[in-house]
Amino acid sequence: MKRREFIAGALGMGAVVATSRLPAAGVEGEDLSAFAKRGFWERLSIAFGTVEIGLEKPFSVLHISDTHLTAAGEDEDLKKQALCCKRTRGFGGRQEEALRDSLAWAKRHCDYVVHTGDLIDWQSEANFALVKKYFGEGLTGCLGNHEFSPDMWLSEPKETPAESYKDLTRARLAEVFPFDVSVQSTVVNGVNFVTMDDAYATVTPAQGARFAAEAKKGLPIVLCLHVPLFTDGLVRAQTHFWNWRRPKFRSAAVVHGEVPECMRQRSDPTTRDFIAYLKEEPLLKAILAGHLHFTAEERFSPTAMQYVVGGNFMFHGREVLFV
Repeated sequence: MKRREFIAGALGMGAVVATSRLPAAGVEGEDLSAFAKRGFWERLSIAFGTVEIGLEKPFSVLHISDTHLTAAGEDEDLKKQALCCKRTRGFGGRQEEALRDSLAWAKRHCDYVVHTGDLIDWQSEANFALVKKYFGEGLTGCLGNHEFSPDMWLSEPKETPAESYKDLTRARLAEVFPFDVSVQSTVVNGVNFVTMDDAYATVTPAQGARFAAEAKKGLPIVLCLHVPLFTDGLVRAQTHFWNWRRPKFRSAAVVHGEVPECMRQRSDPTTRDFIAYLKEEPLLKAILAGHLHFTAEERFSPTAMQYVVGGNFMFHGREVLFV
């Protein structure tokens, strides 16, 4: 497979997309009045990383996540209209601009794009139209927890099990995102990008079995998730980031109960066992995740770093070089 060929059959949970087929994005003539006398790319916050595998031909990936598009058409119901107003204000109203700029960067600088979830903030026909606009023919999006939400807190059941809740709209999402959202793999230059739906922080036995089957191929693996696998370092970081009243560190003790998703990962036997298996899997070379809205990186296992990318709605992304 040539570096800039389109990857047919993209990933399930995170999209691996060849940049040669990205839509054109406006760069020349763009209104830069908010960035007077600054370079165009300076409004992007791009982190960098390198994953050393021993490849004959290196390639680069732009990893983005959590764009949170918040569109609603005039013909959609009042719930959607209310969400559009409230959530657009909350995310700053420049999410589509951030996505366009990120894809423009990828088209010029990278070989592929990986998006690890929450491309849209909730389900609406206008949001679905934006998915098709930016991830058009043959390109997949990526599913995070927000993709599964019809109208967020306005009607979400409180006690429905995660997989049962996903089943409520899984068929509709399959019409918009044409891929297997459970587990899927795409081999790029000898590297197996395996994506897995962990939108609510847990995985199923079937997903674990399918990942093990991918490992039997003997290729180096990059695991793409929406919710990261919580190390103690990520628990500390998320606790501080999402609780602005929290004081400076006086102790390095980790209180897992302050991060419910971490508790689900560590209390669910299937997910807990899967994470333990991953820590000993030598073929695992990297984990790409989002969800937390801040950028972090930390060693997950002896062979793999975990890279969490900040919210794309804030123009964040990470270019990862695989060598």
